[in-house]
Amino acid sequence: MSRNVQFQRPDGAAVSGHLAEAARPLGAVVVIQEWWGLNDQIRGVAQRFADAGFTALVPDLYRGKSTVEAEEAHHLMTDLNFADAASQDVRGAVNHLKGLKLGSGKVGVTGYCMGGALTVLASTLVPEADAAVVWYGMPPLEYVDASKINIPLQAHWATQDEFFPISGVDALEAKFAEVGVRYEGHRYLAHHAFANETAQGPGRIPQTQYDAAWAQQAWDRTMRFLGQALG
Repeated sequence: MSRNVQFQRPDGAAVSGHLAEAARPLGAVVVIQEWWGLNDQIRGVAQRFADAGFTALVPDLYRGKSTVEAEEAHHLMTDLNFADAASQDVRGAVNHLKGLKLGSGKVGVTGYCMGGALTVLASTLVPEADAAVVWYGMPPLEYVDASKINIPLQAHWATQDEFFPISGVDALEAKFAEVGVRYEGHRYLAHHAFANETAQGPGRIPQTQYDAAWAQQAWDRTMRFLGQALG
């Protein structure tokens, strides 16, 4: 079952989100959108987590806006305050799920593209989170204080990603290793957004390409990881 919900940020402001409920939850996960917004594709991702046993909450970071046009998506993303989104919207979503006491009571964070970058930030800014899974997205290195990451972290990277080059991933992983982050990174011979089944088609951008085989392998690894960390 899925529905729209409202939850509170730590500063008291109300935020809307999409909740996909697991029938017999093992735990819960906050799912962070790509730069397109809270659209049908990310609702489908939330439902897939719910079907796998993790009640999923997608915070509406754009406050009701979404798009299929890359230029508009870029504007929406540029206008987003990433630190505020991670420390307030995402943290509020984690705490909302914590309050529901689902399954183990543990809550993870995961996100794609822009949401992947926010997941990295959330791992440093949301102490209530219990695990995080990053999908092909990272913030500028200067904003990542890896010493504040106290949860297990998994990541999925595309070696042919033109938006997040693998050299940047190397540098990020070096920061993780320097402070002993519990980190598990996977790389795929794929393009950006390889797990988004709508990555190709009208209105999409040529640098993205869906790959069903790699997407399934990354999903299987995510399920194993979250089962261990949250179950």
